[in-house]
Parts: sequence; structure tokens; C-alpha cells
Amino acid sequence: MTKYSFRYASHPDDAKNYDTKRIREEFLLENLFIENEINLVYSMYDRLIVGGVKPSDSPLKLETIPYLKSENFLDRRELGVVNVGEKGIVSVDGEVFELNKKEALYIGMGAKEVLFSNAENSQALFYINSAPAHQRFPNKKISKENAIIIELGEEMTANKRILNKLIVNEIVQTCQLQMGLTELLPGNIWNTMPSHTHERRMEAYFYFDLEEGQTVAHFMGQPHETRHLFVQNNQAILSPEWSIHSGAGTSNYSFIWGMAGENLDYGDMDICSPNQLK
Repeated sequence: MTKYSFRYASHPDDAKNYDTKRIREEFLLENLFIENEINLVYSMYDRLIVGGVKPSDSPLKLETIPYLKSENFLDRRELGVVNVGEKGIVSVDGEVFELNKKEALYIGMGAKEVLFSNAENSQALFYINSAPAHQRFPNKKISKENAIIIELGEEMTANKRILNKLIVNEIVQTCQLQMGLTELLPGNIWNTMPSHTHERRMEAYFYFDLEEGQTVAHFMGQPHETRHLFVQNNQAILSPEWSIHSGAGTSNYSFIWGMAGENLDYGDMDICSPNQLK
């Protein structure tokens, strides 16, 4: 079963007036993983689709949705998949990919049938991002062995973390989609600090591996007009191009960042130092 919803884009002058309820309605994606369902959110931020897939006994097929007005979901789109659960299987037009936890798969435009299923005695959780595409590139699995791994941050600033670049242009040819996974080391809580914005692309954050009973305070908004949302395990945030996207957890956690927009330049960002935030 495929379920879907729609989110409009917001002007920063409007967003700064949102109360807690409204800001959560506009930017927070709460229930991505429901058994035997594919749950999708179509966003007007660079038309990124964010979703979660939790297969049961039978494979789940990625079906088109009315917003796409296409026969197949990937007729004019590309797709990134990261497994955040136990071992799972993704079949793309008969080609089978096994994904362990924290492994990724890029699926190019034009694929007709995409099936998600569990490996034996496992419960996979597939987190997906999809962006419009103009050219077909080959499907490719990305594991830890061929990811670009970078150590960032310091213990003294509580942001020591491991950045895993997965679906990026140094590894995979894509039209505009980029995805990666960052792991906060034990005792560290801050992600993406110092904060930044990048006006030529939007971003989606997905928080996972957060211990039960813990939370992450996700900070967003313009650097001079910040807001926050408290986020739970397996929830995602839509981050507009004008917004910072930093977080601090009550324990360590992992998160997946996905981007779409005008360029594939990972370093194209405007840094804001911590003492400049308001």
C-alpha cells in the first residue's frame, strides 16, 4: 500500500510567525514507517519526495502517485534508498540488491518496477529520497567500503562525528540528488555546527538510532531568526534553502541528509558561526 501527502513551500517572513503546531505541520514528517506501507511526502522544496518503506511478508511496489502524472514513479525521477533497519532487498526491474543497515542504493530515472522486501528473519526499514531527473544514470549500490568517510568535529565542542558520503557525485552519477549519513560518536550531541545555509538547494534530515526516551532539538530558520522542533527517532525534517539545519540531542544519534537543487557542489554553503545565531 502506498500513502502520500503534500507540503507547500513557505516564505521565511511567513515561517517566522508560525507557532509550534504550525511549524511541526509544515516541516516535520512524523510517521514514515508503518508496517506493510510506503509513506511518501511530496514537497514543493525542489519537488523532493521523502518517504519510508516498511515491508511485511510480501514485497512492496513503489507505485506512482497523482502529483507525478506519470505511468511509473521513476519516469521522470531518480531515487536514493538507505536501509536503516535490518537486512533488506530492493529489486529494480529484476536486478536484486541486498542492503544491510546503513547501505545505500541509487536508482536511475526510467526504472519501471521497484520492489522492497525483507531478507529472511529480518525487518528492513528503507528511507527514501527522490528528485526530478533529466537523464538516466546507472543503478549503483554504495556500502561502507566505497563510501567517502570523513571524521569531523571535536570532543570539546561535543560534535565529534563520522560523515559518510553515499550518493554524491564523487561516487555516483546523479542529476541532482545527494545523500549521506552522519553518525554522532557517544558523548557527542551537536550536528552541523557551525550552521550554514545553501540557497541553491534544499535539504531533508532524517534522525534515527536515537535511544528510546531521548530527543533531538532540531534548529531551523534564518540565522538571525531561528526556531526549533523536538524530533523523535525515525522522524524527518524538511529544510528550506533559506534555513539552517543543526541539531542537538539528549544522547548521540545518526542522521541522513538528502539534498536536491541547482547544483551538486557539496561545499557550496554560507557558514554562520555559533555566536552569530539569534
